[in-house]
Amino acid sequence: MAAPKRARVLNPDRIKIFTGSANPALATEICENLGLELGQTKLKRFSDGEISLQILENVRGADCFVIQPTCTPVDFNLMEALIMIHALKLSSAERITVVLPYYGYGRQDRKDKPRVPISAKLVASLLETAGADRIMALDLHAAQIQGFFEKPVDHLFFRPVTIDYFKPQNIPDLTIVSPDAGGVERARSIAKRLNAPLAIIDKRREEANVAEVMNVIGDVSGKNCLIVDDLIDTAGTLVKGAEALFEHGAISVTACATHAVLSGPAVQRIAESRIKEVVFSNSIPLSEEARKCKKIRQLSVAPLLARAVESIHQETSISALFL
Repeated sequence: MAAPKRARVLNPDRIKIFTGSANPALATEICENLGLELGQTKLKRFSDGEISLQILENVRGADCFVIQPTCTPVDFNLMEALIMIHALKLSSAERITVVLPYYGYGRQDRKDKPRVPISAKLVASLLETAGADRIMALDLHAAQIQGFFEKPVDHLFFRPVTIDYFKPQNIPDLTIVSPDAGGVERARSIAKRLNAPLAIIDKRREEANVAEVMNVIGDVSGKNCLIVDDLIDTAGTLVKGAEALFEHGAISVTACATHAVLSGPAVQRIAESRIKEVVFSNSIPLSEEARKCKKIRQLSVAPLLARAVESIHQETSISALFL
């Protein structure tokens, strides 16, 4: 999916791209792919922690895009996005598209226990109340989150970038592995495009961030396994899953996931595991510890997101990006 940087072809008076402090490097790269300059803002915090924001250029009648993953610190980055959306709405922007490379609170998408919130729905309502006219998301934790919005949602996938990375390697005896039953559709899609068989790790999760591997469904003996997931948080599930694959005769284990949440002991667990490599997108910026880990590789989704931004602005189809 790589795209060369190019001369400006979009009218900078009609399309404006802004970003908060969550992942400015990704927003800058998207602008470079589009031949645009990143929109200017003045962002600071009051002494009590409140966010102060000002849009420093005219956006009246402009098609505006706000690029902000709601990653750690989740609440601050979410609030920053909401304030920026609201500022653009009050500044008479014609349309505001919120680009969420990572959708925070996406794992809280249903009532799985008594008296718990559906936080993913709450975040959707907040974004729309702030003034979002359209949402672009990358690999939502659950596809049905799209239904929490009343506004149009464009749901993109890391899959094309993943396939472009692994396919030229021609890994022998490759088997794609879903780390749980919920990720089978994602893993099957990649397995189909890489002409590889599919296996599933059957696990039981007693509580958040705690998983117990139970069994491996499928033949992984003598195989080079690629675990496919949407995000890796503490890496406990990943490492236990890899060990289960080795116990069932796997030769090697590589992993890929869209979102490098990597909280707590995640990086250390990956570094100390027998996993060969873990590939992420740059939807979330890596910590310094993660950047130093030789087993972690990051692939850019900026060309993919830039093509989607351009298609939305020009009102053309983005269906080709889903292949």
